[in-house]
Formats: sequence, structure tokens, C-alpha cells
Amino acid sequence: MKTNNAIHLDCTLRDGGYYNAWNFEIPLIEDYLVAMDSVGVSYVELGFRSFDKKSFQGPCAYTTDTFLETLNIPINLKLGVMMNASELIKHPLGVVDSLKSMFLPAPDSKVSLVRFACHGHEIEDILKGCTYLKKQGYVVGLNLMQISMMEETDVLKLSKMVNDNGDVDVFYFADSLGSMLPDDVVNVINLIKDGWDGPIGIHTHDNLGYGLNNTLKAFDNGATWLDSTVTGMGRGPGNAKTEYLAVELAERKNKDLNIGPLIVVINKYFKDLMQVYDWGTNPYYYLAGKYGIHPTYIQSMLSDSSYREEDILSVIESLREKNGNKFDKDNLMTGKSFYEGSPKGTFDALNTFEGRDVLIIGAGSGAYRHNLAIKSFIKKTDPIVIALNIETPIDDSMIDIRAACHPVRLFNDWRKHKDFNQPLLIPFSMIPKILSDDVKDKNIFDFGLSIKKDTFQFDENACIAPNSLAISYALCAVTSGSANKIYLAGFDGYDLDDPRGNEMNELLALYQSLDNSIEMVSITETKYKIKETSVYSF
Repeated sequence: MKTNNAIHLDCTLRDGGYYNAWNFEIPLIEDYLVAMDSVGVSYVELGFRSFDKKSFQGPCAYTTDTFLETLNIPINLKLGVMMNASELIKHPLGVVDSLKSMFLPAPDSKVSLVRFACHGHEIEDILKGCTYLKKQGYVVGLNLMQISMMEETDVLKLSKMVNDNGDVDVFYFADSLGSMLPDDVVNVINLIKDGWDGPIGIHTHDNLGYGLNNTLKAFDNGATWLDSTVTGMGRGPGNAKTEYLAVELAERKNKDLNIGPLIVVINKYFKDLMQVYDWGTNPYYYLAGKYGIHPTYIQSMLSDSSYREEDILSVIESLREKNGNKFDKDNLMTGKSFYEGSPKGTFDALNTFEGRDVLIIGAGSGAYRHNLAIKSFIKKTDPIVIALNIETPIDDSMIDIRAACHPVRLFNDWRKHKDFNQPLLIPFSMIPKILSDDVKDKNIFDFGLSIKKDTFQFDENACIAPNSLAISYALCAVTSGSANKIYLAGFDGYDLDDPRGNEMNELLALYQSLDNSIEMVSITETKYKIKETSVYSF
């Protein structure tokens, strides 16, 4: 077992900056640096160096020499920055000349380490940059991402290529998808050793709860550069925790550990940040790690309040069946990914809704609390009853039509829709064949849909809506069909600070501002900005 040669690298502000656009305040940064020095961290990777100026990002997105000069940095603490290889390779100046514009010679900079984050296909091009920076006096690292998805022959080939270059100081590998087990880590290290003679580093993710174990397993098998972050702060499930790794390394080195300043920093800053951004592993990240799915899919869905628990599981299952190891926002199956281009359909909305009152039933608790009164309302007023998605707060026999269109909900609810007796109002002509083939014997009302921001348009057999929420789609269908009046039940609304409430109010305000909108009133209590009456008054 190695006992005295670990190089502990903390990359909290670089990895954690994905949450707050690297906009950390100076007091936090300086207290954090003192804490890192106190627990024996060798290098702090303070942030990125980047050319990206498309939007506001904080100082740790660029980590310029000018910014570093403003900081009080412990004298024995070494600083590093990371660069994405793709930025340099795509830069019009090329790899070397773009680096020249970004880095002073090392003796004139507070930065001593530069790491390149690379995919396998980028390494050959980025090695020129390694050679340049090495000549400028920097310690140079390569961080090979998504190694768990690579063939062994490719890992060996790249290891030899880096070794032959001779200007790389440490060859890192990253468990980017958080899918590796301790035995996988050992196998990768042994494979790298077959082609690479220098120090090996590891950057773990904690999807499966193995972040720390994998880091220590790597150390015990020859990796000497070990990454971690304070409280595990990092995209999605986060990383090995600095506070735990520092304890383990101090024990292996038989050294006393001054962890007090780090605990103070955690309590003063990082507990609050964790409350806001909620990093750390959970069952969704665990499944993503298990199935080799990029964690950004999970992070994106968890930050979008329109995704229910079952929606997230449905997307995970879908990504499991296809190549989910590379993040592509279109794979989240937002409405736009299905409903692009001119909407098309065959359903005659006018023949169904013209002159009729319509009751649209949502999933809010109000529809359940006032279940008996809603049944009485239906019997007295004889509206066309549309239930959204698969929620059934009233007897199934009292529902005339079910409406659904949100792609995630469709994937998740498909089997249940097959079992319902009512016609299903969906953009049938525009959904994937894998779904349409499955319900070809069902009574389908094929009403086309296209998504365009801030837009409602009502045509005979199709519509344009601002989003793919089922309520937007149902409003379009009954408006295209010239219904007389729209009643709503089960649209309770959300608390003031819930973004779903804002989204819905904007949607309803947009609809009600239209010249051809239909009068709309909620018969159960609602927080939305619409007319309200009582179901008990009928």
C-alpha cells in the first residue's frame, strides 16, 4: 500500500461552478483556500480558463492571472486550472496560438498546473498544447473523460501516445458517468500502466456511492493524484468528498490532520449552497451510473419542476435503450423534439365541440376533494368531459375524452392509455412509430400539434401551442372546435415561489388575451389568475 506519495487535488470551485456559473465570492474563495492548505491539499484547481464570453460567468470560469493577483493565497498551496480540449481544438488560432493568448510563462503566473479535459479523439490534437505549456514551465495533466465507455485497445493506444509525447506530467482518467466499481478502477489502472510510465490520477463521481472507495482503491493500486471536492460539490451526484479523503490520506501518511478550518468553511458556506443546488447522489443518479447515462440528463430533469418522479424514470429507461452516455438535450423528449414543422392531424374538432360546454379535469387535489360535486355538475350541465393524461379523479365512465401530448408523459403512460375506454386526443400523426403502432386499434382523435414559444394558433385539424403541456393542447382543441364555454376542475395551482405556477399563469394569460379565446372559469378553488366559481352553486 502506498503511504506517502499522494498528491491531493481539490477541484471544488471548478467542478461546483456548474451550479452557479463559477460565481463564487471572494470571502468564500479565500476561506476555502486556507481550509485546503490546513488539510494538506497539494493543488487547488480553482476554476477553468475559457474563451466563452456568451453570457455572464463568475471569476472561476476564467481564473485569469489578473483575478488571482487579487486573492490572498497560502504560500504553500499550488493552484491549477482546467481547460476543455474542445475549446482549443475549435479555436480559429489553433491549439498552440490560442494557449499563447491565454497563459503567461509559469514563473510569471500564480498558476502552476494546467489540466486538459479530453475525450479520446481529442488527445492527439491537444498534445501539441501540452508540449507548449511544458516549455513554459507548467505542470501539465491530461484528464481522459468517459473512460468506462472506451475499448481497452483504445485506452492502451492513447496511453502509449501520451507516453511517447513526453510532455505530460500526469495522466488522469475520469469516471464521468459514475458507473465504475472498484474492480473496474483497478483494471483501468493496470491497462494505463501498460502504455504509460508516469503518474496516474483519478477523478471519481459518486453515482453509485463509490466515489471515495474508488479513489482509495486507485491509490492502493498505484494512482497518486487524487481528486475530491468539498462536500462532494460537483455536477449531479458529485465527487469524492474532500473532508473524507483528507482524513483517509492523513491516516495512511500517519500524520495529524487540522480539519477545523474545513469544517468551518463547510458550515459557513457549503451547507447553504447544498440546500440551494442539492448535489449528491440519489436513486436517479444511481440508475444513471448503473446504465452508463450522462448525469447531466438527471440534473436537467431534477431542475425542471415539470418532470414528475415517474417521468424521470421513464426518460432513464428510454436512455438506457439508446446511447445515453453523451448529453443531448433533444433526448429529454421535450415537446419540440416531437412536434417540429407544420402540425398535421385528421380529427374534426368542430364536429365534436361546436357550441358545447367543456369540462377539463386536471390532477389537482381539488378534483378529488370535490369529486361528488363534480359528478353532480356533469349530470346537471352535460358538458363534454376531457381528462388530462391518466389521472382519474371522477368515475371513468363520466369521462368522454382523454387528452395527452407531453412526450415524457406519453412514454410513461402509454400502457395505461391503452386500457382506457375513452377516445384518446393526441397528435397521433406526429408521435414516434414505436408508440403509434402500439395503439393502432384504439379510438384516436388525431389532432396535430406544433410547438412555438408564446404562440397559440387554432386550425381545423391541428394547432400551434406555446408548450407541450396537456392543458395547452386541450385548450387548442376545444378552441379550434368553437366550444361555448370552458370549465376547469382540479387546477389548484402552486405556491408563489414555484416556477410551475408562473409558467401556468403566463400560459393562461396568453390564451385569454386572444381575440378568439373562449370564456374559461374554474369550478374548484385555484391559485391561477382566472375566473373562479363554485361547483356547489350549480
